[in-house]
Amino acid sequence: MTKTLRALMGATALITLSGAAMAETTITVATVNNGDMVRMQGLMDDFNAKHPDIKVEWVTLEENVLRQNVTTDIATGGGQYDVITIGTYEVPIWGKQGWLESLNDLPAEYDVDDLLPAIRGGLTVDGNLMAAPFYGESSMVMYRKDLMEAAGLTMPDAPTWADIEKAAAAMTDKSKEQYGVCLRGKAGWGENMAFLTAMSNSFGARWFDENWVPQFDQPEWKATLDFYLNLMNNYGPPGASNNGFNENLTLFQQGKCGMWIDATVAASFVTGKDSTVADKVGFALAPDNGLGKRGNWLWAWSLAIPASSDAKAEAKVFIDWATNKDYLALVASKEGWANVPPGTRTSLYSNEEYAKVPFAKMTIDSINSADPNAPTVKPVPYVGVQFVAIPEFAGVATSVGEIFSAALAGQKTADEALAEAQTLVSDEMKAAGYIQ
Repeated sequence: MTKTLRALMGATALITLSGAAMAETTITVATVNNGDMVRMQGLMDDFNAKHPDIKVEWVTLEENVLRQNVTTDIATGGGQYDVITIGTYEVPIWGKQGWLESLNDLPAEYDVDDLLPAIRGGLTVDGNLMAAPFYGESSMVMYRKDLMEAAGLTMPDAPTWADIEKAAAAMTDKSKEQYGVCLRGKAGWGENMAFLTAMSNSFGARWFDENWVPQFDQPEWKATLDFYLNLMNNYGPPGASNNGFNENLTLFQQGKCGMWIDATVAASFVTGKDSTVADKVGFALAPDNGLGKRGNWLWAWSLAIPASSDAKAEAKVFIDWATNKDYLALVASKEGWANVPPGTRTSLYSNEEYAKVPFAKMTIDSINSADPNAPTVKPVPYVGVQFVAIPEFAGVATSVGEIFSAALAGQKTADEALAEAQTLVSDEMKAAGYIQ
C-alpha cells in the first residue's frame, strides 16, 4: 500500500468515526536499533499529543541492514522513508548529491547555534544543515573498577595501549567467563572497521597516503592488526568475530568484560537498570601510543529528510521534536539525566544537573579530542576519524572488515589479511580513478 493511500484511508477512517476530523499524514521513520532510538519510540505519546495529525510508522533495523536499505532507497529516489537515521559519513556525500532536504528553516526556538560546533560542522554542507543530530559520540574506555582494584591496578584517565594490555591480562579469568577486554569484531565499515580505523590512527597508520595509495602494506597497519588480534585472542570473549556494538554491550552488562572500548553513548546503558555491574563502571579516554593521536572516533547519529519524501513538512516537525532541547528535558523527566541523548548541545554540558552524571565530562572531553580534519599522525588527503569521507569507502571498508573479521576468527594470518586488504583496496581505487 502506498503512503498516500495509507494517509487517505486513515483520513477516511477518521471522518467515518467522527464526522469531521483532520486528515492524517503518515510518515515512515527508518532508524537503527540502538538503545536511544528504541527509547524514543517509547516516548511517542508526547509527540502524538502535540501532533495528532501526523502518524509515525517505524522501520527499526540492525546497523548494517539500515545502511544498506536507506542507501539503496535514497540513491534510487525510492521515497520509501520520510525520515532516515544516517551518520556523519553519509551527510556530506549525500548532501552534495542533492539527496537530502535542507533543515535551515527549522524554527528559531530550535536554537541551531546551541549544537556543538564539531557535530554541527560535520552535518553542514555548503552552509546548509542537512541533518539534525539525535546523539553525538566519541569512543572511550569503559572498565570494571572492582576488577582493576582486585588486580592491584589503577586505570589512568588517559591510558596507553600498553596500559590496556596489562589490565586485560590481569582481569581475564576464562574459567569464570570473565574476559579482560571486549572489542568489535563483526564485519562492517561502521562495525569492526570503525574501531580498527580509529585504533590505527593512534598507531600512526592511515588508509591512504597523500596520493590516495592504500597503506595496508605499511608497518603501522601491521602493528595495529597484530596488537588487536593478540589482545582479542588472549583476553577477549569466544566468538568475537560476530560481536558488534550491541553484542559487546550485552556482554559488558552481564559482567563478562573487564574493559570495553566503544561509543561514549554506551555509558548510560552500562550504568543503567539493565546492567549487572552498573555501580562498578569507570571511564577513561581512548588509548594512545604516545604519537599524538588517541584511538577515538567522532560520530553523530542524525535524522535527515530524503529529497524523495512526499511529506517533508511533517518530517521536519518530527525531526524538530526528536532533536530539540525539550526532548532532552522529556527524557530527563522520564528516565533521568543519565539517559538523555548525549553529545549534541552545548547547553546540556553547562547544565548543573547533567554535570553530576558520572560520564558527562569524559564524553565531552572525548568528543573534543577528536579531529576529523587531521585524524592521523602523517598527512592524509581525506577527512574523517573512523572513516574516509569518499563515496567508495563504505564498500571497500566493509570488504576489508570481512577480511579482518576472518583473521580474528583464525581463518587467516594478520599478514595474509593485510596483503589481501592492500590488493583489494588498490584495485578499487584504480577502478574509481584515484590512482593509476
